[in-house]
Amino acid sequence: MTQEPAPFRQLPDDDRRPATAFWVTADDGVRLRLALWRSDADRTMGSVLLFPGRTEYIEKYAPFAQRLNAEGYEVMAIDWRGQGMSDRLQKDPRPGHVGNFSDYQRDVVEMVVAATDLDLPRPWHLLAHSMGGCIGLAALHDQLPIASAVFSAPMWGINLRQMPHGVALGVAYMAGRLGHGGRSTPGSGAGGTYFLDEAFSANLLTTDASEWCRLLREAAEWPELTIGGASFNWVSQALNECSRLARLDSPALPMTVSLGREEKVVSIPAIRDRVARWPGATLLEIEGARHEVMMDGPERREQFLDAALRQFSQS
Repeated sequence: MTQEPAPFRQLPDDDRRPATAFWVTADDGVRLRLALWRSDADRTMGSVLLFPGRTEYIEKYAPFAQRLNAEGYEVMAIDWRGQGMSDRLQKDPRPGHVGNFSDYQRDVVEMVVAATDLDLPRPWHLLAHSMGGCIGLAALHDQLPIASAVFSAPMWGINLRQMPHGVALGVAYMAGRLGHGGRSTPGSGAGGTYFLDEAFSANLLTTDASEWCRLLREAAEWPELTIGGASFNWVSQALNECSRLARLDSPALPMTVSLGREEKVVSIPAIRDRVARWPGATLLEIEGARHEVMMDGPERREQFLDAALRQFSQS
């Protein structure tokens, strides 16, 4: 397989070996960016398919991917349609938007095809964060060919705070009917970028100032990789997909899921409910962690990494 090379960004003082990035095209014509971090460890343990969350881009995971490389795992990540360097889906590129949530499964198919063509070493494992956890659970029901799964704060439900689920769904639906489905929802960041707009002291993602500064620098250096708030249509689609998945049985697959004790982005009850219905699942609760444990403090990152490696090695 010959891939068309794609750009991969690095900050000026980052001397780590870059990933190899390349373009693929989904069956509906949307161009997607993938990246592969190869391992040069003496012993190959397998490969990890990394499913990022909403707003994210491949480069954000470079430090964690290279930790997995050091343990013998190849890592492939994707920019989902509508974010990162993958094709944006409407004229205004800032809102996080998707037409149908099931379209993300088209992206998963291209990722599996690329991993197959590149002959990534088996077994394959899933590592999925937030929205990637929602996409990942759906992919498991579509027979994603992996041996085990590790989820970080998966979006199996959304923390709507004080707004009832039905009200949020109704507002998003009506906005779409009025022709505003592609616009950002109020309070979701509008057209800005979270790391540039939010103060570290108030952020919901990480307690680690060094990681926050890295992500802040990336957002400032590479604004073309960032997006703003979720569109009304994304919200409607996401809520419906979470409800659909909640009605399905759990896959017969080894699974570990992490949950920060300070989680405020996704639904904690939805995660606990899924774990209770997933035979043999391991719930890792991390004291003091917020939404992004892979970008939290060193001790919390290591706790999550140890749990992920333990799950991968046992499968």
